[in-house]
Amino acid sequence: MTVRANYYGLASKAMQILMSQEGYLREQFSVSGTVTIRVWELVKLRVSQINQCAFCIDMHSKDALEQGESQERLIGLSAWRDMPFYSEVEIAALDWAELLTSGKPVEDHRYEKVVKKLGEQAVVDLTIAINAINSWNRIAKTFKPEVGSYKPQ
Repeated sequence: MTVRANYYGLASKAMQILMSQEGYLREQFSVSGTVTIRVWELVKLRVSQINQCAFCIDMHSKDALEQGESQERLIGLSAWRDMPFYSEVEIAALDWAELLTSGKPVEDHRYEKVVKKLGEQAVVDLTIAINAINSWNRIAKTFKPEVGSYKPQ
């Protein structure tokens, strides 16, 4: 494979902004009673599956396992609607992630449904998180970091 630009080195200030956003989200989901870090990892993995981002799928599968996620739930994630493994909060978060990733309009009834289930703060944070992983997917798909090289910290 052709080596592509070192985006971290060439745009270090922009990468710091994205990493600061990740820090904000980690802090929010660490104290949230609704959308937890484990839910966040499921969302990141599901969005990465939709976007077919191999590097991010590898990364977020490993991170989810580190957070105590089961292999069964990770394997079933691509068909989560038909699996009995996910909580109501996870279902709401995954549904929201798929809607926002699709680019389809967010109709009022869909917005009201997710706010009723998760609360406004969680929906705002989750929306930022979904936007972030979509952005990371596009960066990784463009610059193609080595798949399999990621090690959880």
